[in-house]
Amino acid sequence: MYHLAQGLQGSNPLLNIGIFAAFVVVTLVVVLRASRNTRSAADYYAGGRAFSGPQNGIAIAGDYLSAASFLGIVGAIALYGYDGFLYSIGFLVAWLVALLLVAELLRNTGKYTMGDVLAFRMRQRPVRAAAATSTLMVSFFYLLAQMAGAGVLVSLLLGVSSGSGQALVIAIVGVIMIVYVLVGGMKGTTWVQIIKAVLLISGAAVMTVWTLALHGFDFSGLLQAAVDRASSGEKLLNPGAKYGKSETSKLDFLSLGIALVLGTAGLPHVLMRFYTVPTAKEARRSVVWAIWLIGLFYLFSLVLGYGAAAIVGPETIKNAPGSSNSAAPLLAQALGGPLLLGFIAAVAFATILAVVAGLTITASASFAHDIYANVIKRGKVEDKDAEVRVARITAVVIGAVAIVGGILARNQNVAFLVALAFAVAASANLPTILYSLFWKRFNTSGALWSIYGGLVTTVVLIVFSPAVSGTEDSMLPNVDFHWFPLQNPGLVSIPAAFFFGWLGTVLSKEHLEDEYREMEVRSLTGAGAEKASAH
Repeated sequence: MYHLAQGLQGSNPLLNIGIFAAFVVVTLVVVLRASRNTRSAADYYAGGRAFSGPQNGIAIAGDYLSAASFLGIVGAIALYGYDGFLYSIGFLVAWLVALLLVAELLRNTGKYTMGDVLAFRMRQRPVRAAAATSTLMVSFFYLLAQMAGAGVLVSLLLGVSSGSGQALVIAIVGVIMIVYVLVGGMKGTTWVQIIKAVLLISGAAVMTVWTLALHGFDFSGLLQAAVDRASSGEKLLNPGAKYGKSETSKLDFLSLGIALVLGTAGLPHVLMRFYTVPTAKEARRSVVWAIWLIGLFYLFSLVLGYGAAAIVGPETIKNAPGSSNSAAPLLAQALGGPLLLGFIAAVAFATILAVVAGLTITASASFAHDIYANVIKRGKVEDKDAEVRVARITAVVIGAVAIVGGILARNQNVAFLVALAFAVAASANLPTILYSLFWKRFNTSGALWSIYGGLVTTVVLIVFSPAVSGTEDSMLPNVDFHWFPLQNPGLVSIPAAFFFGWLGTVLSKEHLEDEYREMEVRSLTGAGAEKASAH
């Protein structure tokens, strides 16, 4: 407790809780208003496809800018400078893959989930089961990271250092998130993400202008102040502070970069956002809006990271509770005292809530639509409300599992859970989506090989990597069973998944070229897409 008070002196837990409670009340009112029109499956899964491109773009930014983006990247830049900013580059470049290869084609060929796209030209049941499995795996790892992040944030900002106190807060976050999803469906969740994105980008903008004003709006002066304050000096401006120490660490960075760039276009909660707009053109517009907003936010994070190094100091950040995660809150406190700190704390909480709600609705939709409606019921659901009912029950189950998982994982390395989610998305989802959209020989067996092959390869390599055992930063620091040298498996698992997809296809005698031609026409023109989604 002493460390905590020392780390964030002047923090006012009551004020932080008050601002957060105000956010929850406002968003719950919005969710209740949005829920009045949630009746059909299209309303629950896709918000009735009623959002414009710009609205959906802001919501995508809200979905994508998680607590890891805000707290993690600012902290990484404050401590490692150049190498920390490389995370932002990976996260941003990833959107070009989504824009150029996936967004519009996916909107034209699917209804609600990734399984719809694959099932368009392949055997429905095995492919939908595989797509739902990988969707649930990615969502689960991402959820764990966000819930564990909530625990870290709470101990940092509210002075709750006991395990039971953190567990209680993780449970509260989980319950609020379940209410958002149950009541509002995709429409309510989207409005929460829009509100959160506006707050996050506005808060970052205020802190950025304030930080630059203190240094005469001279960015070079700010960099010099950061170098003068840091014990590492000029290394803060040069590559290699974190990833340049050995050949393995350079390969590790390459592996992480590939997973970040290719993982985004395979993240199920990002893919599902393309179905909330009425047309493929709006899907493309929404990605353009998202790129601008996310790019702007990462430029802010560059100023905030170096600002934290210059104003707070890397040594203070390292010794604060939460270490690098405390850089943004400490900078807020140094600039605007308890009030700005309270606002930034509430925004960080809102960030976790919005992302968790988006993940939960994606996972529950995948189970209800792919597994229940199309695998168990073989597409013959008599009661049209049954599918949405199953989705709501699934949301409660997923929320409960996320709460328990978050409580168990609250002391674990959050970064490795996020990296695992991206690696699984890049290995299991993206090769299958790209092959489906662009390779006419691709067939059911290729899809199953690439999804399950990518999934198993990624999980096995992670389990036997230094992220889990063998170093003091590992999940299990006291044992050592690692034989794979890289923290992130992307460099091996992504090419392996593409290879499995090719091998499974050529070994199978199934030919689906006619279905591919129909899919190609629809993916490029949108002809028939509305009919398929009218459902």
